Amino acid sequence: MKKPLTAPELTVRAMVLAVAGSVLIAGSSTYVALRIGALPWPTIFVAVLSMAVLRPLGASLREINVAHTGMSAGGLVAGGLAFTLPGVWMSDPGSNLGVGNAVVVALVGTVLGVAFTGLLRRHFVQDLDLPFPMGVAAARTLQAGDRGGRKAGILFASCGFSGILTWLRDASGIIPPILGRGPLFSVWVSPMALGIGFIIGPLYMGSWALGAVAAHWFLVPIGLSSGFFPDGATAEAFRGSLGIGVIVGAGVAVLFRGAARSFFQSLSSSRENLRMVAMVAAVSALVLTFGAGIPLVPSLLATAGVWVTVVMAATITGQTGIDPMEIFGILVLLAIRTFWHIGGQEAFLVTAVVAVATGLAGDAMQDFRAGSILGTDPRAQLASEAAGGIAGAIAATLTVFLLREAFGAMGPGTDLTAPQAFAVKSMIDGLPDRGAFLAGLAGGSILSLMGVPCMTVGIGIYLPVAISLAAGAGGLFRALSDRFFPRGEEGLALVASGFLGGEGIAGVLFAIWKVLTLG
Repeated sequence: MKKPLTAPELTVRAMVLAVAGSVLIAGSSTYVALRIGALPWPTIFVAVLSMAVLRPLGASLREINVAHTGMSAGGLVAGGLAFTLPGVWMSDPGSNLGVGNAVVVALVGTVLGVAFTGLLRRHFVQDLDLPFPMGVAAARTLQAGDRGGRKAGILFASCGFSGILTWLRDASGIIPPILGRGPLFSVWVSPMALGIGFIIGPLYMGSWALGAVAAHWFLVPIGLSSGFFPDGATAEAFRGSLGIGVIVGAGVAVLFRGAARSFFQSLSSSRENLRMVAMVAAVSALVLTFGAGIPLVPSLLATAGVWVTVVMAATITGQTGIDPMEIFGILVLLAIRTFWHIGGQEAFLVTAVVAVATGLAGDAMQDFRAGSILGTDPRAQLASEAAGGIAGAIAATLTVFLLREAFGAMGPGTDLTAPQAFAVKSMIDGLPDRGAFLAGLAGGSILSLMGVPCMTVGIGIYLPVAISLAAGAGGLFRALSDRFFPRGEEGLALVASGFLGGEGIAGVLFAIWKVLTLG
């Protein structure tokens, strides 16, 4: 008989902070994901934030761990939605997708992610003992403490600076959004992009910049001058399809590099839980059918696919710290299409369910790893993950609709580029240049299997060069700081996290202001 949950770290204040923080992180992460197409883990940010709030109240490290477990859930749920759902409007600008249907999809993905992660935690965190790098980093951050509130001060100051600069750029127009000349030599004025480049680091940011330079400075100009591309529109279609192909190819390669073995091991080690898996999947399928309008058979297949892809997500995030959630969604959708025709809005909703579940699963496993180091009761963490995930799912869904209302269109050539959602849309509706996509798919898969970080190469090929150069500056600064100022890495990482959070929060507030003022 299982003992009742009496963990002292599961307090009301920890849960309140988890829910409130998850809403905040979900909103800002949605903006970041749609604006720049990247979503670094919020784990360290929320760990320091939780410590800053709870430590002065006498909270233990375990209670802080419970709070930041729920807070970070909102970020990855937001990523799952932002990387998929906008494809509905890219495919059909007049789509009648309602907030209610989208909330149902987000909540089902969250519940599936929490349930399946709870069943698989022991296998991945204890039995396989995977590294889960962000979880280890969060635990070490908490163990290091925050004497005198220095870390919190750095975080809040950089967050405030970033927010003010963003408001001056977007709301007042005092600061121009782009510096430089022409589309090839311009830089986006964005502390968020600098922060992302710093956090990603020289290797991945270097590959991102390499993709941007190769595509924008060489491929397109040389192709146009040589006559390979008859016009600019054809060149842009080729570049975009090539970038999407590289992203998808890299994701597929990462999925099958060790993930298949973990799936069969987890299936064997958790056979006693298969009845629970079947029950959760069946109930979720019914909710998707009656609450979101997805036919029953695709709903059942989607929930079964979530189980498989949650195992993959746990494996990949445990080994690399990368969670290609939209790729999981595409794979499940393609598998469903071999048995059942599904298209249009329902296809995007299925992809979103999978992306949300796998995003949350990757986040939860990182937090469980931190909890195993700190000795936190995993049941307390799971309760916090569920509460934070549900709150974050609602907040992220509302933010997606709010940003669409404020900015209008999403996708290439807009303020909200949403490259992952465009990749999903391209897989569902058809590609602008199938040959370029297949070339990118093959190249991305092969090079990723050889250890080349091709997913960021694909993002560089796809995104506007101004964004890539801004993020590249952050990566260059990280390389210089690692070389000449290694002791300052922790403080600079907090500054970068603050830059992300500040612009994300300011971006959401600006969107609210635009809607309220009909701007």
